Amino acid sequence: MMRSRNILIKKYGKSFWNNFKNLSGKKLVVILPLTPDIGKSLFSFSYQFGPAYIAWYLTLLEMGHQQQEAWEVIWLMNEKMVTTIPRFLLHITGKIYINGFRKEAAAHVERQRHNELHPYDWRVTYREINANTFELDITECALKKLAHDFHADGLLPGICRMDYLLSHLMGNGFERTKTLGDGDDCCNCRYHIEGSCEWSPEKGFEDRR
Repeated sequence: MMRSRNILIKKYGKSFWNNFKNLSGKKLVVILPLTPDIGKSLFSFSYQFGPAYIAWYLTLLEMGHQQQEAWEVIWLMNEKMVTTIPRFLLHITGKIYINGFRKEAAAHVERQRHNELHPYDWRVTYREINANTFELDITECALKKLAHDFHADGLLPGICRMDYLLSHLMGNGFERTKTLGDGDDCCNCRYHIEGSCEWSPEKGFEDRR
C-alpha cells in the first residue's frame, strides 16, 4: 500500500490518501482475525492478500467510489508493488514461479483427492498440455468465499483480472474465457511458461475473463 502513496496522492489528493489509509487499516484489523487459516495451498500467496483487498475495496466504496474505479485503484496498487522489481528480474522470477506453480498444482490435486484441503481452499482440475503449457480449471475459490463473508462479493471479478496484469509483467502466457467471479461454472486458466500476455484493461474483459 505504501508503495502506491505518491501515485494515489497525485491522482486523488492527500486527503483521499489519508482517509483511505486510515479507514482501510481499521477494517483490516477487524478482517484479519476472522480470516480462516487454510494452511498450505496452491494459491497461498494470493490468499494472503485477500484481507487487504477486501479492506481496500470496502473502504473505496465507503468513500464514494464505484465498483469499477475501486477495481482500478487495486490494479494500480498491485502494478506499483510489482514494478518496483526491474523488468528483467520479473521475467526471470516469472519463469521460476510458473514452473514451481505447475509442480505444486499436481500436489494440490493429490491433497484434494485425499480430502486434505481446508473447506475454504481452492478446488481445481489440472491438465498437462505440453512442456510449455498446462491448464487449471478452478471450481471453488477461497477468495470468493472470503469476500462473501465480509459482504464484498463485488470485489470479484475485479481481482480475477490481475492474473493478466501479473502475467504481462512477469512475461508468462495466460488465457482464460471464464471465471467464477463472472458467474461462470469455473475459471478455465491456461498457462504458458514461455509466452506473452496483454494487460490493456481499456479493451475490456469480455473474451478473456
